[in-house]
Amino acid sequence: MDLSKREYTKDVLNKKDNSKVIVAGWVERIKLMGNLAFINLRDMTGILQIVAKGFNDLGKLTPESVIVASGTIKKGQKKSGEKELILDNYELINKAETPLPVDLVQNTTQLDKRIDYRFLDTRNPKISAIFKIRSEVFRIVVDFFSKEGFVNINTPKITASGVESGAELFEINYFNKKAYLSQSPQIYKQMMVAAGFERVYEIAPVFRAEKSHTTRHLTEFTGIDMEVGFIQDENSIMDIVENLMNYVVKNIKNNCKNELELLNVKLEIPKKIPRIQMKDVKLILKKEKKNLSENDDLDAESERLISTIVKKKYNNDFVFVTDYPWTKRPFYHMKPENDKKGTRSFDLIWNGVEVGTGAQREHRYHILKEQAKEKGIDLDRIKGYAEIFKFGCPPHGGVGLGLDRMVQCLLKLENVRESILLPRDTERLTP
Repeated sequence: MDLSKREYTKDVLNKKDNSKVIVAGWVERIKLMGNLAFINLRDMTGILQIVAKGFNDLGKLTPESVIVASGTIKKGQKKSGEKELILDNYELINKAETPLPVDLVQNTTQLDKRIDYRFLDTRNPKISAIFKIRSEVFRIVVDFFSKEGFVNINTPKITASGVESGAELFEINYFNKKAYLSQSPQIYKQMMVAAGFERVYEIAPVFRAEKSHTTRHLTEFTGIDMEVGFIQDENSIMDIVENLMNYVVKNIKNNCKNELELLNVKLEIPKKIPRIQMKDVKLILKKEKKNLSENDDLDAESERLISTIVKKKYNNDFVFVTDYPWTKRPFYHMKPENDKKGTRSFDLIWNGVEVGTGAQREHRYHILKEQAKEKGIDLDRIKGYAEIFKFGCPPHGGVGLGLDRMVQCLLKLENVRESILLPRDTERLTP
């Protein structure tokens, strides 16, 4: 049969009765009833029921076999009146082996094995829906930054050094030189603000050699990074992030209704996101018997707890936790004038999971050099970074968000690995 004339099931279902069509896809299910057979054919747009009469060889079809079929579109017998394809002819393109290694009907297979066979797992419409939504989140984020006048940049993923914790770097042999996989585009996005672009963003892989075995950590994830020049303070960055989250949730709610319904997810468009200082968060948590010291960061339990409290008090799935202690932030985060133990920084927590970290950066070279020294870093040894601040660098700030965690929180998935097609963690290097 001529596959160039193939039509998608979504389009076929809208055709007039007695239309002749050619469709192709995977056999989701087949039911044999003597001389009659019913086949559910699935493609990337949906599922079409095929009614076959007088075909004696359909018993050789197995679930997930690929076929191409031709026939006539008719109104079905179901109350819904959904169209069916009355089969004229079919061709078996590729027969699937049985049994399948993953359960595509009840979805009972453990996540680890599902990822081993991800190309099968995503044939499940519910799993496919996650990644259709993820694709739309990506598009919406790009659309937002374009509307807001940002310039897209692409920065190196092989670098000579990092500006985060050295323990998180993946070292590689680069033509007999020591190099590292990029743990952050931080240096480069600040560089591009100083280069005169003022507002820049990048969506790209980020690599972290974290030996973490949790439902939220990956060794390779997709970062959404942005940096803005001539800001007033860190609130300028939070304003942009707040608008971005509103834009993402609103558009996903409008554009992905079928996928959200399939996943049984109901979205609430965020209003003004609460901004709570870290010291106040710790006081709130203390009342809930969760005690943190002055220099402690929020652990996973704290993030879940503060999210629950914020949801009850503000009816908001988001919260900005601000003014993180200096001991828990990188050297390039700016300190407030009246608080040398704090930083002009924040985390964005969404449904109990931290999805982004942002701050106003220190743009004054002499102060930046002193702050680096406090952290045991010789700024002049990071020459490419230090020089950014010597030739006219504006006050600026930015944020790093995780696309994978954003999708996890948006859809309330239990594990971030559910929101990435082929995850990489401390144990997994394939497929």
